[in-house]
Amino acid sequence: MYETGLLILGIAAGILSGLFGIGGGIVMVPSLIVLFGMDILDANATSLAAMLLPVGILGVWAYYKAGHLNIRESLWISLGLFAGSFFGGEIAINISESLLAHLYAAILLYVALSYFDLRSLFGLKKKKEKILSPDDLKPKPFWAFVLVGLAAGVFAGLFGKGGGLVIVPMLIGIFHYDPKKAAATSLAALQLPVGLPSVLIYAGEGHLDIMNAVLIAAGIVIGVFFGSKIGVKLPSAIFKKVYAFFLLAVAIYMVSKYI
Repeated sequence: MYETGLLILGIAAGILSGLFGIGGGIVMVPSLIVLFGMDILDANATSLAAMLLPVGILGVWAYYKAGHLNIRESLWISLGLFAGSFFGGEIAINISESLLAHLYAAILLYVALSYFDLRSLFGLKKKKEKILSPDDLKPKPFWAFVLVGLAAGVFAGLFGKGGGLVIVPMLIGIFHYDPKKAAATSLAALQLPVGLPSVLIYAGEGHLDIMNAVLIAAGIVIGVFFGSKIGVKLPSAIFKKVYAFFLLAVAIYMVSKYI
């Protein structure tokens, strides 16, 4: 039953990963803590290890065929992810678990609320969203993508996530990417073993059971295929709102559990 539960968790994480380009760790870590009784560091290690293999490759292919993916940009982000993962893992094992959970909840709330039109609630004029078409987007220097990956890597190492929670909002908010292109770019960047440095750090401290990670990874492969199919067909405006509600729900859960 325990093993079956891990496989089902992997499928659910894979669907979210393919849909939002987030790596799936956002559902894995809270679920491993609540449903499987792991502490936050064990959950982080299991989540990161499960995403070391290219478990989302079917989702990447679906986005690529739909014309939403720039492979070069994803590779530069992957480089930053790899470097940042080391620093995130080192920080995570040297701070309290409670502080780790509080930081995670705060970041989720910030990102989620940034997707909602809060200005209209106070009678303020709505700021026109700026999403450029592929033809209007000016090429960004490689180091800009490396920096995005670096920030995402630190986040991933800290919280056991693939880093997509940082990559997707930055690509949309700063680079003005369409949400689907941002999800595709993020998902592709996460297919290389970018979390290896932090996984090794967690494993060295005794926080990793490799068989748990293998079972979840098998489920992710299945889930990503279906999640990416849904994401490709979903209108961008709806895509963004669904993503925001999803982040908000997880943030509220983390706040209620650790505060």
